[in-house]
Amino acid sequence: MIFNSLSFAIFLPIVLIFYYLSAKRYQNWILLIAGYIFYGVWDIRFLYLVSLSTVLDFCTGLMIANGRMTISQRLAPSCHLLGFALFFLVPDWRAVRFQGMSLGSIDWVRLLAPTSFGLKVLALSALGVAVANIAYPYVIKHMPEKTKRLFFLRCSLIGQLGMLGVFKYYNFFVAEAEACAKSVGFDVPSMHLDIILPIGISFYTFQTLSYVCDVYWGKMQPVSRLRDFALFAAYFPPLVAGPIERASHLIPRILGDRRISFESICQGAYLILLGLVKKMAIADGLAGSVSSIYNTTGDVGWLDIVTATVAFAIQIYCDFSGYSDIACGVSLWFGIELLKNFDQPYFSLNPSEFWRRWHISLSTWLRDYLYIPLGGNRGSEIMTYRNLMLTMVLGGLWHGAAWNFLLWGGYQGAMLIIHRLYVGSKPKEFAGSLLLRLPRMVFFFVFICYGWLLFRAASFDQINTFTQILIGDLSDMSLHMKIPPLSALLGIFILSSIEVYQFKTKNIHFYAGFPAFAHGGVYALLIFLFIMGLSNDSQQFIYFQF
Repeated sequence: MIFNSLSFAIFLPIVLIFYYLSAKRYQNWILLIAGYIFYGVWDIRFLYLVSLSTVLDFCTGLMIANGRMTISQRLAPSCHLLGFALFFLVPDWRAVRFQGMSLGSIDWVRLLAPTSFGLKVLALSALGVAVANIAYPYVIKHMPEKTKRLFFLRCSLIGQLGMLGVFKYYNFFVAEAEACAKSVGFDVPSMHLDIILPIGISFYTFQTLSYVCDVYWGKMQPVSRLRDFALFAAYFPPLVAGPIERASHLIPRILGDRRISFESICQGAYLILLGLVKKMAIADGLAGSVSSIYNTTGDVGWLDIVTATVAFAIQIYCDFSGYSDIACGVSLWFGIELLKNFDQPYFSLNPSEFWRRWHISLSTWLRDYLYIPLGGNRGSEIMTYRNLMLTMVLGGLWHGAAWNFLLWGGYQGAMLIIHRLYVGSKPKEFAGSLLLRLPRMVFFFVFICYGWLLFRAASFDQINTFTQILIGDLSDMSLHMKIPPLSALLGIFILSSIEVYQFKTKNIHFYAGFPAFAHGGVYALLIFLFIMGLSNDSQQFIYFQF
């Protein structure tokens, strides 16, 4: 289910009605069920992975902090995992739904019959639950406390990263290994797995993994009830594309009282409208223009590459920040404030500032759970540069199993290292006005855009060809790129104006100081752009593939 779909437009009001009419003690149940429905509509079988991620880190968090679990704390995860394993017994309902079959043409006996793979998943889950419960008394009695804490931290790391590795990276590395073997004359059988990438797996695995690390480091106490932790893992607004929430930020909002005011409803509506405009009017409008150059097999010129790359820079920003805006806006309607994920990143003057403004929840996650544990800047300069490069390369790999993402991560790491070499370890903030910042913003935006060329390119050959044209082939200055629709052009102008106000006021709700009648004008303008965006071909959110 995606935010800019009819199904979500039906789903959200229903959830809100049940949520507002329910007593507070039932509201978390409403949100948890809504999260599972929201994710399960895509493919009900992969709810099992969400359950596995939830159960693994709920149990390891308790064992790390307390060294033991109560009977109810052991029983609830066991039932939870086995219950969700039942979803693997049925085939892909989504595939059946979209094959154009009528109800009369479906073989219901075959459709409802358990699959052999589903039975294996259920059997392995039952075996895992049995082994864990049988081994529990031994672990409690005989494993030293320090060893126990480290053992369960490793269980979480191996389980979460192993699950992510199998579904996201296995086929990529196997294919590369097979290609290398064949290039030197070895004939190896294919070890490719016929699996698909579960939507949002990079987001919810990082989210729950950060919880276990925080518990291990003593930064927070473990969650004692599975329901509350399950909601942290499956809270639907940020579930599939972020922001990557921190347990220390989201769990207190799950456990505490939530107050919904008229102001928060209005702020949520503004963020939802802004996000829909970014996605539907601008990002979807620019998609065809970008594809007309990056997906073409014909010749392209210097101006084509420049305009298409700038268009992609705007597209990916509006697509991704649009999702985050909608997620934050929807969450405000439930009385829960999410982390800020973007802060006018293209106003940055250098790579360090850019990564403080772009995908903030990921960049801070990489800083806190990868860069600092590697040593951060506590060692020599060489080790600091190593840590920076390794962090950014792995951050690039987080985006997808492809060489261009690794190259993009390396490019970002190189920019950070060069910037650190130039300004030192403590760069000074530029305090000038926006007008004085403009030349430096434009200069650095050129480097940002080349990074997006690496990110968007379909192959190394395309990167090489485009780079050669940009550097030394100015012979073809004609423009073959498809012209963006009016909704995108007008949307870019309006969004730029909004972001200037946001930057100057340091407030995403910049209109708060306007007269009351002007508030309605802001909403009316966004609604107008949203309606214009309805005419664009709908595109999947780019970060769904990550």
